Amino acid sequence: MTLSLDIITIGVPQVEAARDFYTSAFSSTANDDDHTASLDLHGTGQLALHQIDVLATNSDTNPATSGFRGYVLSSIVNQPAEVKALLDAAIANGATVIKPAKKQLFGEFNAVYRAPDGAVWKVAAASKKDMDLVPDPPKPTETAVFLGVAKPTASKAFYETLGMSVDRDYGDKFIDFTITGGVCRLGLLLRKALAKDAGVDEHGDGFSALVLTHTAASRDGVDTLLAAAAAAGGRVTAAATQTDQGHYAGHFTDLDGYHWRITTNA
Repeated sequence: MTLSLDIITIGVPQVEAARDFYTSAFSSTANDDDHTASLDLHGTGQLALHQIDVLATNSDTNPATSGFRGYVLSSIVNQPAEVKALLDAAIANGATVIKPAKKQLFGEFNAVYRAPDGAVWKVAAASKKDMDLVPDPPKPTETAVFLGVAKPTASKAFYETLGMSVDRDYGDKFIDFTITGGVCRLGLLLRKALAKDAGVDEHGDGFSALVLTHTAASRDGVDTLLAAAAAAGGRVTAAATQTDQGHYAGHFTDLDGYHWRITTNA
C-alpha cells in the first residue's frame, strides 16, 4: 500500500476557459468533455479541471470558497529564463502576477501568479543561473502541490501511514515526500508560512476547490487505503462504489480536510 499523487484536480468556474489557459500556459494538450478536462504536464503528473460545483458535489461538500484556498501549485523548471518564459505565457493568457520573477532572499529564483480560475501557482528554477538556451516550450521537471496544514509533523505521520516516504524533513517548517516518474510531489507547510511564501493573505474559508487523486492497482487497494486513512485520523467522505464511468472509487479527507479520491480502473 503506497499512496501516490497521480492527478491534481482543481475546481474551476468554466472548464473550457480554464482548459484554454492551461494548455496555453504550459503548452500542453487536453482531453475534455462537458464538465472536465485533463492535461499531461509533460510527464510530471496530470492536471485535471472540473466544474467547481460538480467537484464539490462529488466530494460531498459545499462549493462556496473565498480567500486563500490553503494550497499552492508549483512547477519546477531548469533555469531562471524558463521561469520568466512560463510567467510571460501565463500573463499573456490572463494570469495575475503576485510575485514577479526574481531571485529571492535565500537564493531561489521564482515567480508566483494567480490563474484566472483563482488557483495560485509558483514557478521556480532548479538552478540559480541560466546555463542553456530556453527550450520552446519550457517543460517542467517537476509538478507539486504544497498544502497549508495545522501541524506538518502530524500530517507527515498521517501520510507515512498511507505508505508515503519522506524526502526532505524540516519539522514543522517544511516536509515533502519522494516521487517517482510521472506523478506529482506532495509538500506540507504551516498555512501561514505557505501563504507568506506565496505572497498572499492567509485568510480564507470554504471548499479548497482541490481534489488529489491516487489510482490504485485493484479494488482491494482502494479499500485498503480508505481504511488506512480512516484509522490514521482522516475521514471517509464517500465509501468506494462503482461509478458511472466504470471506475471503482471512494473519497477521504486528511487531517486538515483536504480531499483525496482513491480510484482504480481494474
